[in-house]
Amino acid sequence: MTSNRKIALVAGICYLLTFVSIPTLALYVPVHSPNYITGHGPDTAVIIGGVLEIIVALAGISTAVILYPILRKKHESAAIGLIAARILESGTIFVGVAFLLSIVTLRQTGGGVGAIGQTLAILYDRIFLLGQSFMPAICDLLLGIMLYRSRLVPRALALIGIIGAIPLLAGYFAILFGFIGQHSALAGLSAVLVALFEFSLGLYLVINGFKLSLLK
Repeated sequence: MTSNRKIALVAGICYLLTFVSIPTLALYVPVHSPNYITGHGPDTAVIIGGVLEIIVALAGISTAVILYPILRKKHESAAIGLIAARILESGTIFVGVAFLLSIVTLRQTGGGVGAIGQTLAILYDRIFLLGQSFMPAICDLLLGIMLYRSRLVPRALALIGIIGAIPLLAGYFAILFGFIGQHSALAGLSAVLVALFEFSLGLYLVINGFKLSLLK
């Protein structure tokens, strides 16, 4: 296996790993309850969700770092920008996890009240909106443009990333200005193309790798 094929394989696997946090949609439901912090019962679901998000954050940074040796050959500045954007995106994920685990700690120690828990849950939602709506759109727009110009993957695939960033950004600002709810169906739909791009890119890199003739 050539070095370029290894890079494509590992990058593809990392992209697929960014989808392991999907279960958090269900795992985090209880923590948004006003009475969660003063209630009783296991905190396992929230802790597992936090671990999954940490995996996503690390995988997100890894995708940009692993792809850098390939992307820098034609787009060095943009490739560095992608790493910076991924680090910022992952940083917000870490902060969000810290908010949720703070709720768990307050619940376990009995040192909090419902209002504190709700405040931390709201802070999580707001930083989630920035880190997993706005920043992914920027990252995929950058990556999509680089892949489209370099033709390292089919241009149709790269276009999904470029086009998909637009509704995700529109959804972000619509939520920010209160036109739609953060957990509404429209908010979910705005992320469909970006999710399709990243999942498809991961599969493509694992199965096919880069177009070797274009790596020279």
